[in-house]
Order: sequence, then C-alpha cells, then structure tokens
Amino acid sequence: MKTGVFYFPTDYGIDPGELGAALEERGFDSLFVCEHTHIPVSRRSPFPGGGELPKRYIHTHDPFVALSFAAARTQCLRLGTGVCLVPQRDPIITAKSVASLDRLSGGRFEFGIGGGWNVEEMEDHGARYPTRFRLMRERVLAMQALWTQEVAGFEGEFVKIEPSWLHPKPLQRPHPPVLLGGETDHTLKRVVEFCTGWFPRAGAGFEPAEARRRLDAAARAAGRDPKTLSITVFRAPPEAAALAPYREAGIDRVLLEVPDLDRDGILRRLDELAPLARG
Repeated sequence: MKTGVFYFPTDYGIDPGELGAALEERGFDSLFVCEHTHIPVSRRSPFPGGGELPKRYIHTHDPFVALSFAAARTQCLRLGTGVCLVPQRDPIITAKSVASLDRLSGGRFEFGIGGGWNVEEMEDHGARYPTRFRLMRERVLAMQALWTQEVAGFEGEFVKIEPSWLHPKPLQRPHPPVLLGGETDHTLKRVVEFCTGWFPRAGAGFEPAEARRRLDAAARAAGRDPKTLSITVFRAPPEAAALAPYREAGIDRVLLEVPDLDRDGILRRLDELAPLARG
C-alpha cells in the first residue's frame, strides 16, 4: 500500500516545490492538492465540516500551477488533484492542462475529480448543483476523447465540441488515472462507468474491507474487472495501527493530511509522518 499526502496549497503556507521535494526525500508516494477557484462572500452554502469555513479554502493556488512547481522539484513523486472541481472547469482547457502536466512531469499525474459542494461557487461558473454530476460525466468523457483520439469531438446534453485536434497528448496511456471522490452507491456506478479509481474519504464509519467489497461488487455488476480499479483513501488516519486494516483490505493508497501551518510547522509534521511512508 502506498502512502501519500493531500494539502490545501495556500499562498501563506509552504511553497509547493519545496513541499514536493520534502515529501520525496521522506519517501512519500504522492502529493494531491485541493481546489477552490474562489469563495463567494454570501456563504449561502454551509461548510460541510460544520462551523466557520476554514481560512485555507479562500487562499488556494490553482492546482495545476502548484503541481507544476512540485513536478519541477521532484523525480518520482506522483502528482494529483484532490479534487479538481470538474463542473467548474472548461473541459478543453482542463484537458490541455492535464495533458501538459502529465507530459512535463514524465507521466506522474493523477486526475482526482469531484462534483463540489459550494452552490454559489459553481453557479458563478455557470454550473447548477442539481445537474453537476451529469455535467461532470460529460466533461470527463469529452476530455478522455481529446486525450486518446487524434481528431476528437463530443456531442452531449451539456458539452459540445466540434471535431478538433488537441495536443499534447498525455504521456500515460490511454490517459492519466481518473479518480472520483464520494462515498455513495451513485458514486460507485460512475467510477465503474468512466473512471479508473475510487477516491473515498475516511470519515466516521468508513471500513476499508467494506469499501473494497462495494467497489468490487459494483465493478462485477457492470461487467468490469475489479482489478482495473484502484482505491485511494482521502484523509486516512495517521497511525500505523489504524492503517493496518487498509493494507489488509487491499487499499492501493492512503493520503494523510498536511496541516494548515506555516512552512516550519509543516516540515516538522512531515518528519512525524515519515515513518508511515516508509512502513
């Protein structure tokens, strides 16, 4: 089982390049970064975690820019979005960003995606909360066509792209892994239809063996080989004993949280977590 981290790449935290280098030096597998394009001040959408919205949500770098700095400072570290809010992104521009980062990093990018929770944020991008997952599906399918076909177009309910060339193509074939966040049965149906991995959160009641069983059952029901689907668990518990059941269940990767601290505080925390990366 691989061990990586996730981080809100803030403008007041550690430089993404330095973070990437520090993670690679300590033996971590991957760095996944979170995304919010902006936060409308109306705050109509309550924070899912309860209470006030943490400061880090308002201060995040663009994930592809942040990961490019991490890519330039590392050789082996996997680089991912955790998650990219696809309903808020133009699919052609995003396809170009994914392919460019994958090629320039030597094929190290992983495309973690999600539908989002902040209604007013997505509305500013022209997306609607009730249809965000249908929109996400079409945009992912359109991007996959652009990555894998010399001339690609798409015609759907929300996405319409005339036959076009889009280069560069990703270095990974057929394209970088697409990991979908969420925990519901609807999420699993989407994973087995158009993704290569599942990206659940390790919240209250999460059982790694049950997660593996659910994904395998969904794959078999859709006629897909479960071995073609990975599981990366977001915000896994940062203790060796608590992670043992994840390894036993066949979880492919766990992501530990990099805290919202200053540079020195983050580096100290990485030193504390490093034994888990090597374990």
